[in-house]
Amino acid sequence: MNRDIMGLIVKREDGSEIVNYDDPQFPSYIFEGWVKPKVTWERVPHFHEDVEICTVTKGKMAYSVNGKTIMLHEGDTIFVNSNQIHYSMAIEEEPCRYIIFIAQPGILNASVAVEMQAIRPIIENKELSYLRFRDIDEMTEAVYDLMHTLPPIRHCAFEVTKQFYQIWDLIIKRSEIIGALGPEETPDARMQTFKAMMGFISNEFQRPLTLDEIAASANISKSLCNLLFKQYVNESPINYLMHFRARKVAEYLRSSSLNMTEITSLCGFSGVSYMGETFKKFFATTPREYRKQWQRLSAEQAPAQFENISL
Repeated sequence: MNRDIMGLIVKREDGSEIVNYDDPQFPSYIFEGWVKPKVTWERVPHFHEDVEICTVTKGKMAYSVNGKTIMLHEGDTIFVNSNQIHYSMAIEEEPCRYIIFIAQPGILNASVAVEMQAIRPIIENKELSYLRFRDIDEMTEAVYDLMHTLPPIRHCAFEVTKQFYQIWDLIIKRSEIIGALGPEETPDARMQTFKAMMGFISNEFQRPLTLDEIAASANISKSLCNLLFKQYVNESPINYLMHFRARKVAEYLRSSSLNMTEITSLCGFSGVSYMGETFKKFFATTPREYRKQWQRLSAEQAPAQFENISL
């Protein structure tokens, strides 16, 4: 951690915060701080991919999240979701003290299943910009106690991760209680992610594409990318791409007189031979034979089509 900026907010030009992690190798920041009117870190709008959790230990303060003001009293905790525009506000002249925990949710991604079941339904939920734990709510004391365990262990990645899992469990349960995390949230988010990748392939298939690029188009890992393609189309991403290109080849063979070199170029293949091998894999025939078969079929159907025309 850079101690010169401890407790301060340092922003990039786009307004996102450069989080002052306790360890450059572990994306977590834990700080026991205070806020009062007109200090330099009060009322500074910013956002970051990290989630932010703040527990008030003495006094009262407020948070603004996407323009909404949330009051916090001693014992309250606020969870601010990823990429929300937010800032802290002083309410009284006396300093308000707090414990703040800022961390990348990816710390919890032990597997693709965990990412899909527990992480993405929270951070991708457009209806969940923040959660507030108050004295009238269940689990408030539990999250308060967990936050107090963090400052002494902030330099131990393993211990922080253990506590983060417990805090995240309370966030999920709180989300379910208030109805922000319905049973349809996970599959809907999953489907939208997959649709984004389908759209990317549809728009970019004419140029060389890699698995990294396909996954990056939906901002997910390669392993999750593979999982979603397996779930929705029972193909790997690259196989789906090749199949998509082969279908485009078939369209050109049926609807144009373009030669094989021209079709190869239009469909994103590196050579005519490779295009032919890929096409045969999916259509069980060569491109030339496919065109001939289609032409014969069209010729056979033509008389019948004219017979059905009413004069």
